Amino acid sequence: MSDQNRLGVFKTYKLYVGGKFPRSESGRVYEVTDSKGQWLANAPQSSRKDARDAVVAARKAFGGWSGATAYNRGQVLYRVAEMLEGRKEQFVREVAASEGLSKSKAAAVVDAAIDRWVWYAGWTDKIGQISGGANPVAGPFFNLSTPEPTGVVAVLAPQKSSFLGLVSVIAPVIATGNTAVVIASADAPLPALSLGEVLATSDLPGGVVNILSGATAELAAPLAAHQDVNAIDLTGAGAELAKELEIAAADNLKRVLRPLPAEADGSDTSTDWSAAPGTHRLTAFLETKTVWHPTGALGASGSSY
Repeated sequence: MSDQNRLGVFKTYKLYVGGKFPRSESGRVYEVTDSKGQWLANAPQSSRKDARDAVVAARKAFGGWSGATAYNRGQVLYRVAEMLEGRKEQFVREVAASEGLSKSKAAAVVDAAIDRWVWYAGWTDKIGQISGGANPVAGPFFNLSTPEPTGVVAVLAPQKSSFLGLVSVIAPVIATGNTAVVIASADAPLPALSLGEVLATSDLPGGVVNILSGATAELAAPLAAHQDVNAIDLTGAGAELAKELEIAAADNLKRVLRPLPAEADGSDTSTDWSAAPGTHRLTAFLETKTVWHPTGALGASGSSY
């Protein structure tokens, strides 16, 4: 049968919550268009209940993921990069349509996103060495500071950089042992929803990353006020929304990563997501635990151990 005589199979995009692909609890969808206003797909419009369900899934996954070895987390992140490499053509098409880029520029963005996953995979077992260490103290004690993951992190993904920016805010959160509830770009959610399909087949335990699509403000408000969310990344929020969310986040002393000045209007158009990311996003959602341990008394005959 020739291609002219067959009907195309349109993709049904779904949320990614708890390792599964549910439709929105509300049953709502909204139209996603390209840079020229042409229809691309219908995306699920998440509700507040979807956001709460995502938090439950993230909390359930936190113990196992944070308790995994840093080396194992690095292997999983590298596996994500491997799977993305195999589906690169699909993501090039989606990024090109979502961001209005040429195929060559979209390919460069996807390549950079894959490289970003590899970069953070390499940091999983090294971040402890630059954010922790032995502290000199006066007395017969070992004093050791070690970083630990904060917990469940709500992430407002960049609005314009629908894939590279998205990866740049998700990867450091999970690389350090946290779990994430991600609100995808409202206007360009398709690369994020497709990323969920990659994560589901990349050895990443269900619930470590949960991806929601819909109105950013509608979903961010309950997450900022949720008592079981430990931190929030406001990258994808405009200045006014970010201020409201920061006030709500103070109720249970959430860690808050404020948007950079270039991101303060929520557009992130002047943010160079391809630049070297540094370690500030890795350390943003880490807590430091300090432990004291007696060394034992040292006498003329040596150690008393």
